[in-house]
Amino acid sequence: MDQAVAAPSRALDLGLAWKHSFSGLGPAFRTDLSPTPLAAPYMVSLNTKLSTQLGVDAQLLSSPDGVAALAGSLPLAGQRPLASVYSGHQFGVWAGQLGDGRAILLGDIETPQGPQELQFKGSGLTPYSRMGDGRAVLRSSIREYLCSEAMHGLGIPTTRALSVTGSPQPVRREEIETAAVVLRVAPSFIRFGHFEHFSAREQYGELRRLADYVIDQFYPECRLTERFAGNPYAALLERVSERTAAMVAQWQAAGFCHGVMNTDNMSILGLTIDYGPFQFLDAFVPNHVCNHSDEQGRYAFNRQPNVAYWNLFCLGQALLPLVGEQELALAALESYKTVFPRELQARMRAKLGLADQQDGDRELVEDILKLLAADRVDYPIFWRRLSHLAAGSPAEPVRDLFMDRAAADTWLHSWLARLPADRSAAGIAMLATNPKYVLRNHLCELAIRQAKLQDHSEVETLLRLVQAPYDEHPDQEAKAGFPPDWAAHIEISCSS
Repeated sequence: MDQAVAAPSRALDLGLAWKHSFSGLGPAFRTDLSPTPLAAPYMVSLNTKLSTQLGVDAQLLSSPDGVAALAGSLPLAGQRPLASVYSGHQFGVWAGQLGDGRAILLGDIETPQGPQELQFKGSGLTPYSRMGDGRAVLRSSIREYLCSEAMHGLGIPTTRALSVTGSPQPVRREEIETAAVVLRVAPSFIRFGHFEHFSAREQYGELRRLADYVIDQFYPECRLTERFAGNPYAALLERVSERTAAMVAQWQAAGFCHGVMNTDNMSILGLTIDYGPFQFLDAFVPNHVCNHSDEQGRYAFNRQPNVAYWNLFCLGQALLPLVGEQELALAALESYKTVFPRELQARMRAKLGLADQQDGDRELVEDILKLLAADRVDYPIFWRRLSHLAAGSPAEPVRDLFMDRAAADTWLHSWLARLPADRSAAGIAMLATNPKYVLRNHLCELAIRQAKLQDHSEVETLLRLVQAPYDEHPDQEAKAGFPPDWAAHIEISCSS
């Protein structure tokens, strides 16, 4: 249970220009409430790069009042905190009303990056907490903080994280842990589940208001479309399908497993959102399941593209009262089937250093993925070593990754023949495409263990690496190496 903490009588003024756009949708979309103060908060990490990009004073955020504000224990001047209501499908089953059970939106602010919403995660009970306590633990908060920045560093659309603050306040999960709060940043945290909520309740006025808000704020081109007989809601579904397809293609190319692709964890802007039981692949195992809670393997790595389409179909059903005709909705969803394979092939060609598209490229990609799977080759290390090979390094480090050397040699011969005679440009491009540093589970685990001892140096080191994952960072070479044997036994679940 939360410890009693006196309500603050003052606020920290960061000079932010608040807009509160989502709040303007009306009371049906939200419950107004303040974060529950966190006892004795302390700074775990402040993302100074992001604070600079947002135009927020990092020095003020690092002050005692700044730490209190980032933990939800001191209000920010101008905030109007709220928890939003939504519904959704969880593990393929309609779960009914859900909502921000441990998240509180403070509002959106004007920044040099455009309007951005600020949202706490782990800031206490809301009317939508159901059986939860509204808190997040230090372990999962560090993972989300680092992974959202790792995805941004890789160029994958994502929510971001400005800070993570900790507290000695106890939280019960499988064992007693300590509480933490992440301050998340995104243009919007609206999910597929927001639309499902109002559609399922036949609140079509609210459904239309939400769709109009999303179109006007983020997809104004949908008002101008001549497709779908000028239907802006069908155009919205198509644009979301395209963004989602492009995002998931980037996941697959990067070897990223989300772990819990419920419809309430899908962003209407095509952003990676809600980092829970995520994992970047170590060995390339296409059917890898990173979520220990996913006993049926619904969200296995190789199922993510189909699950994304299934989720979009649910969104299409939710929007159908506005789209009007089922044929229009299905036509809008078809864009996913075109964009995803096109984007994935483009990403894989880039990983191979192929500057243009030629016949046989698809087979080249498929053949190497089969070889990687057959020998369970380390996915990030293979691509980085291949990049160095293109840049002029010997082939032996790549060949050493395979048990079937003959098959690897055959593929390497075909790939090298596909590259131009002067491979230097391809090598440079590949080194800027295939990261040296990936946020592997064991690296997170080591940082978390130290953070539990009040040593946050590894969190800071990993933040520096994942924000520049293509750089060499010669002082951190070991973090680009193979995972230790114990890494295979790390279990990540939905519990956080």
